[in-house]
Amino acid sequence: MGAAAKRIVAAAAPFTRQRLHDLDGPVLRDRQVMQIGSFSVTPFLVDHSAFDSYALLIEAGGKRVFYSGDFRAHGRKPWLFDGIVARPPKNIDVLLMEGSSLSRLGADARFPTEGDLERDLTGRVRSAAGPVLVHISAQNIDRVVTLYRAAKQSGRTLVIDLYSAAILAATQGATIPQSNWPKVALYVPQAQRRQIKRHGWFDLLQAHTAHRIFPKGLRALASNAVILYRPLMMGDLERADCMAGARFIYGQWLGYLDKGSYATTREWLRRHGITLEHVHTSGHASPADLKRFARALAPKALVPIHSFAPELYPQLFANVVPRADGEWWAP
Repeated sequence: MGAAAKRIVAAAAPFTRQRLHDLDGPVLRDRQVMQIGSFSVTPFLVDHSAFDSYALLIEAGGKRVFYSGDFRAHGRKPWLFDGIVARPPKNIDVLLMEGSSLSRLGADARFPTEGDLERDLTGRVRSAAGPVLVHISAQNIDRVVTLYRAAKQSGRTLVIDLYSAAILAATQGATIPQSNWPKVALYVPQAQRRQIKRHGWFDLLQAHTAHRIFPKGLRALASNAVILYRPLMMGDLERADCMAGARFIYGQWLGYLDKGSYATTREWLRRHGITLEHVHTSGHASPADLKRFARALAPKALVPIHSFAPELYPQLFANVVPRADGEWWAP
């Protein structure tokens, strides 16, 4: 993993109660070659909705394999994609390339950019009478930046919880919103207050109290707030009596809405007469950008990975060689 990704995973684990594997392995750094046994591995930092993601060039035995990982060209760091396409690694024997978007868009279509989303969100926030609740993953750092910028341009304050504050701090990014920034406020939901007391997270809380607000402050701020919504906030928002004129924006893949766990939020919105709006763009490359990527790397063989539609690859890319999960072969 990259150093920032390790910090984010470690910061999230106490809240999510994930059991972590050992995080003491090699640290990935953009275009810095690592030697692991007989393998040379060169990481390439890529733009993805998960912060600090990498593609990998793996060399051994005279062969060169490029693993794309998950990537895109329409996020907040498009120069990472452009850099690989402009100066691609040469003589690639096998390209393992994701195709998450192939079942969602036409062959030449592209997803909206994060800039497009920023403009869309800004318009929706400005036209809202009450608080704007936006459900996104706090680990989608690009989207949090987009949300902060939309809130700031609308003259509103972005309200985050302690989990989100910890994730943002873990990035150590100078351009990434933090709990002590202007137009950012911290609200700690009741469920998190219990966690803090149970686990003794008082130092963590203290690190983010510069702009902390309480229920009365949340009520006072409501009509000028953009809230990074998490389902554990439902009871707090009701008790704060701050739902008048509220607007709810869902900013993740629609497929997650089909999960049974979202039924509670849907019922809560219905009870308050709030319509769910969808504003999102993918963390994965569009078909048009996948084609640019494959042409630039010009592999001798392109193997589909991470796709609901691997059968579409031969229509879009050259030298496609499908391989089954668990299959061994010699390039």
